[in-house]
Amino acid sequence: MLQCFNFNKIYIIFYYSLIMLDNLIIKKINDFVYSKPRTIQEISELIKKSWKTTESYVNKISEEQGTISMRTFRGGTKGALKIVFWNTMENTDKDNFKFRLFKQIESGRHKGDFSPLDIYQHVGKDKKSSFLLQGSEYGSKENYNNFRNLLLSAKNQIIFFSGNLSFTNMKYKDERITGVIRDLAKKGINFKILTRIEFNAVENILEMLSINKEMGRTAIEMRHAYQPLRCTIIDDDITTLKEIEIPTSEEDINKDKVNIIFEIRDKEWVGWMKKVFWDLFRTAMPCEKRLEELNDLRKKHF
Repeated sequence: MLQCFNFNKIYIIFYYSLIMLDNLIIKKINDFVYSKPRTIQEISELIKKSWKTTESYVNKISEEQGTISMRTFRGGTKGALKIVFWNTMENTDKDNFKFRLFKQIESGRHKGDFSPLDIYQHVGKDKKSSFLLQGSEYGSKENYNNFRNLLLSAKNQIIFFSGNLSFTNMKYKDERITGVIRDLAKKGINFKILTRIEFNAVENILEMLSINKEMGRTAIEMRHAYQPLRCTIIDDDITTLKEIEIPTSEEDINKDKVNIIFEIRDKEWVGWMKKVFWDLFRTAMPCEKRLEELNDLRKKHF
């Protein structure tokens, strides 16, 4: 008599064994690069994979964990060399001013705790720009289109430092920025978001998570954190930071608040901003876990 097999069970076991194998390789690469920078060839020999497969693993770790990064030397030549290095703040010179900036960001909780100008002032004039939005101008067609076009310029990944996901409410007429994000997710763009997972932001959070359900994949990963930046990073190319100036003196009390948008296109500074993000993101609580806690509190006390 032929034995009956539960093919669904076999598939699930096979699927999770692949994930475990994948995670083992990722850990192996991380541990290998942590000790010192490595070439793609060295990593390829370590994990016994082709150069192409090895590079795909490196890119995956870089985009999903931010622990390592890759730089190409002598690009476009036969002697091109790809070096993979450890990419966290723990390797930063503690006397370097960038490390001090990081510590200020790390200790900040609210947007008033850190001024993006402290970063912007160090960037070369030919690699930065800024503009002001006064009062109602923030909800203007021009500002919406600027943000929309910024997101549409992404090729692989978009990173957000956010307060409570208020940017998801941006719209002009019948078009909402969440629709733009949904379309980008359909095209394979991935989103990483640091934001406060709180009761008053649950509606925005659930709307963003619904995009994952539509896509059938984790296109958007969010984690909970109090942090002072309002920032968008597009791939390795552009970062924009927002600063809000609120009138405080008596003579200015009737004036509108001013939003200052700083745009940085210096790859070194964009890379540093991503490093800051990953250092905060790695230790932040996953959105789903935080939502479970909020739901338990709601059932218990409300």
